[in-house]
Amino acid sequence: MTTAAVVWTPGAPFSLEKVELDAPRPTEVRVRMIATGLCHTDLNAASGALPYPLPGVLGHEGVGVVEETGPAVTGIRPGDRVLLTFTSCGQCRGCRAGHPAHCDHQMGLNLFGGRRLDGTATIRHDDTELNGHFFGQSSFATHALADQRGIVVLPDHIPDADLPVLAPLGCGVQTGAGAVLNVVRPAPGTTIAIAGAGAVGLSAVMATRLTAAGDVIAIDRVPARLDLARALGATHTIDTSRAPLTETLMDLTQGRGVDAVIETTGNVRVTEELIDTLGVAGQLALIGAPAAGSKAAFDVNRLLLGRTLRGVTLGDSEPQTFIPSLIAAHARGDFPLDRLVRTYPFADINQAAADAAEGTAVKPVLVF
Repeated sequence: MTTAAVVWTPGAPFSLEKVELDAPRPTEVRVRMIATGLCHTDLNAASGALPYPLPGVLGHEGVGVVEETGPAVTGIRPGDRVLLTFTSCGQCRGCRAGHPAHCDHQMGLNLFGGRRLDGTATIRHDDTELNGHFFGQSSFATHALADQRGIVVLPDHIPDADLPVLAPLGCGVQTGAGAVLNVVRPAPGTTIAIAGAGAVGLSAVMATRLTAAGDVIAIDRVPARLDLARALGATHTIDTSRAPLTETLMDLTQGRGVDAVIETTGNVRVTEELIDTLGVAGQLALIGAPAAGSKAAFDVNRLLLGRTLRGVTLGDSEPQTFIPSLIAAHARGDFPLDRLVRTYPFADINQAAADAAEGTAVKPVLVF
C-alpha cells in the first residue's frame, strides 16, 4: 500500500488516499519518493483543462530511491537514487534519432492515457482502478511505478538534502533550459526574449548563462519575478502591465527585432505580438500551451525572410544526457535552480497548488 494524492473529479482538491500499486512489469521500476515538483501541467490536468481522465494520480517531477526493478530493467538497481522524467517508446523514428520528446507515442505514454499503452492500470483504490502512469510515473504518491526510459540515475556525490531541489529537472526546468540549449542554440551576441518568468521561463533565463547570448529580455507582469529574472541573468525586463510589449522590444533592439523568442505563457495574443517582433531570420520557440483549439493570426509574408516558428515539448531533451549536464551546471553554481524552489510537506499539496496557481511560489516541491 502507498499514499497518493487522488483527484476524484475535475476541479476537486487533492485527496490523500491509501492506494495499491501494480507490481512492476519487466521494464518498470518501483520508487520510494523523496520529493516531487508541482507543475502547471498537473494543475491543468486536475482542473479538467487537459483531457487527462479522472479519477487519477498526477505528478511528473519525482525524485526517489529504487526499491524494486522488473526483470528486463538494465542499469538501474535497488538502492539507486533516481530522478523521474517523461518516458518514450525507444523504437520509433524520433526515439532512434535521439529525440524521445518527439516519440510517436508521446501523448499516450505521458499525458492523456492514464494507463499503460496496453490499457492496464497501474494504481487501484480498493476495487476501483484509478488513472495513473502520468508521464510514466504519477509521482504524487509515497511510491511510484516508473518506466525505465523515464529514469535518470543520480550521481553518488549528491547529498540527500539536495534532492528536492533537483526534482523539477524532470519537466519544467529541462523544458525551459532545453528550449535554449537544444533548440535555439544561440550564437554569440544573440538577443533573446523570454516571455513568462515562471519556472519554465526562468529556467530558460538561467540557461542563457551557459551560452554566449547577448541581451536577454525577460517579460512578465509580476515585478518580483522580473527582479528574480535579473538576478538569474536577464539583462533587461519588460513589465507588460506598465509598458507595451511590441514597441518596447523594438526599442530595445533599435528597430531590428529579436533574434529568438522563448514563449512560455500560452497566451495566444502574446504569441501574435512576439511573432511581429522577430528580426530577419529570427526564431520563436513555442512552449506555452493555450486552450485546445486556439489559433493565432500572423502575417505569413514576414516568414519569408527566414523567420521560423517551432513548437517545443520537454526541451527536445534526451534526459539521460541532458539532465546530468544541468545537475553539473547547478553544482558549479552556473545554474542556481535552488532560487526557484519552495518546499512543502506532501500533506500540504493543496496549499502548494494554490500558491502555484496564484503565482506566489515559482516552483513548489513536495517533500515526503
